[in-house]
Amino acid sequence: MTQRKPTQISISIDTEFSIAGHFEDPQHNQPVAEPAVYGAVDGREEALGFMLETFDRYDINASFFVECANYCFFGDEPMQGVIKRLQAAQQDIQLHVHPVWLSFNRDPALGEFPRHDDCTGRSFEELKRVFSACIDIFERWVGHRPLAIRTGSLRADDNVYRVMQELAIPLSSNIALGVYQPREALLNHDSGRHLIHGVMELPVFSYQDMNLAGKRHKKALQITSCSWPEMKHLLWKARRAGIENIVILTHPFEFIKKSDFRYNRLTRNRVNQERLQRLCAFIQSHSEDFEAADFTGQHANWVKAEVHQPYIEMPSYFAVGRKLHNKLNDVFWAY
Repeated sequence: MTQRKPTQISISIDTEFSIAGHFEDPQHNQPVAEPAVYGAVDGREEALGFMLETFDRYDINASFFVECANYCFFGDEPMQGVIKRLQAAQQDIQLHVHPVWLSFNRDPALGEFPRHDDCTGRSFEELKRVFSACIDIFERWVGHRPLAIRTGSLRADDNVYRVMQELAIPLSSNIALGVYQPREALLNHDSGRHLIHGVMELPVFSYQDMNLAGKRHKKALQITSCSWPEMKHLLWKARRAGIENIVILTHPFEFIKKSDFRYNRLTRNRVNQERLQRLCAFIQSHSEDFEAADFTGQHANWVKAEVHQPYIEMPSYFAVGRKLHNKLNDVFWAY
C-alpha cells in the first residue's frame, strides 16, 4: 500500500456569517458575525481558534473558503480580521460565495442584486456580476485573487463553470452529490478531479452509506455528520481502492452548540471536536499513506489532469451507529 503516493485529504472549511433570521424579522434580528466563526465560550474560541490550534498541533494545511459578500452588510470587519488570523496561521484561503449578502449593497456602482442565495438558475451576466463583486472583495482583503471558488450550499449549474472560466478561476469545489444533485450530467461526480468548461472541479467526497431493503443512500463526507469509526473505515477503504483525492467539508460553527439561531448561548461541541482531532492525528500518524493537501499548495498539480475515482460503498451498520451518536449529541447539551 505504501508504494503509491499518499492519498490526499483536503479539509475544506466554509467560513461564513449567519443571516440569523434577519429577513423574517429585520427589526429584531440582525445578522450574526463573530459568534458563528469564533464560537467564544468562557473566553476560549471553540470554533476557529480550536481549529487553528488543532491544525498547528498536527501540522495540517487546510483550505478555508471564506465568504466575502457579507461586506455589503458588515463592511471590512469582522471578516477581514478572520482572514488576518488565517494568514498568520499560514492556512490556505479561497472564496466562498453566498449571493444573498449582495442584496444589502447600497453602492450604485455595484448595482442591485435579488434577495436569493442560489448560484444556480442565474443568467451568465448576472452570475458574472456576483462572482466579480466577491472576487474584488476577496482580492482587497487577502491581497490576491482566489484560485478556487465554492458556491453557497454547494449548488452549481453549467453557468457557474462558464463564468469561472471567463473570470480565469482555475479550481472549484462546488459539487457534493450527497448534499445537492445538479441537473446536468456533466456535473454529477462523486469525487476525483473533473475538467468542466476549463475549470478543474474537486467535489466533496460522496459515498454510499446505506443500502437497506434495496434503497441506496448517498452521503457527503462531513465532520458534523460522519462518525470517526465510519470516517476511518472509509479512508482505509478509499486507500485500498486507489483513491487519490478526498475532499472533506466542515464549518467553524460545527464545533460549537448554540441554544438558538441567534447564538445567544454557546458551548463546545465535544463530539465534532474529537472527530477533527482524530482525523488530523490519523493523517499525521499514517504519513506514508495519507497527506493533507490544500488548494493553493496543489494547484499546479491538480490542473494538469483529471482523475476518475471508483465509487465507495460502506456497510450500513456504520450509518446506524452514526445516526444514534449524532442524535445523542444533538439532544444533550453537555454530551
